[in-house]
Amino acid sequence: MNTEKKNSILLVEDEENLHEALKLNLELEGYEVTSAMDGTAALEAVRNEYFDLIILDIMLPELDGINVTETIRISNNDVPILILSAKDSSSDRVLGLKKGADDYLTKPFNLEELLLRVSKLIDKNKKLQDKSTLGDTYNFGNNKIDFKAQEATGPNGEKIQLSKKETMLLRLLIENKNDVVPREKILQSVWGYNVYPTTRTIDNFILNFRKYFEEDSRNPKYFHSVRGVGYKYSE
Repeated sequence: MNTEKKNSILLVEDEENLHEALKLNLELEGYEVTSAMDGTAALEAVRNEYFDLIILDIMLPELDGINVTETIRISNNDVPILILSAKDSSSDRVLGLKKGADDYLTKPFNLEELLLRVSKLIDKNKKLQDKSTLGDTYNFGNNKIDFKAQEATGPNGEKIQLSKKETMLLRLLIENKNDVVPREKILQSVWGYNVYPTTRTIDNFILNFRKYFEEDSRNPKYFHSVRGVGYKYSE
């Protein structure tokens, strides 16, 4: 008997025929599907339950999909969101992605493509979660970070008090060691989507990290900026 937990999906779509067809097909693929017909019900469900993915229509009664996405991201919830929209305007797509959606499909869509994207988003999220197994402390080179106490020890043994944002950014970069973390992901995870710091702000944090932890801050070994893409911690 297969006791493996099914991946759970919140399906938010007010068009009944499409909702039923999607629900049926997702269940045939082995997903557990929770239904919501409007934005308010969707937020209620997200507050009460963990989902591996949300499929979210933009045109919803009460609260539209863009607002739902923004509200979920502001509460620091990283659940993958796939937006469905009858509008094929690129400004809509950009707005959805800007507010924190992970992917976007325009109606009418190919069912096979939807199922493929659903599977990819869930797998990608699982991999990210697997990476986040950092404990309360982390050592690299002659440096030590204590995430809980928000302090660190530099290469010469000096104590460094870290701000909350510095601690969050360090944790995010180290959890994704050797991978470039896109600027959007940093904005979403560390600042929340309701605040838009400039790239300069993140650059200054990286400069501080180099001062704290690098033997030679001009030739960084650990903290790197990847122009136009994001930032990376490597060992």
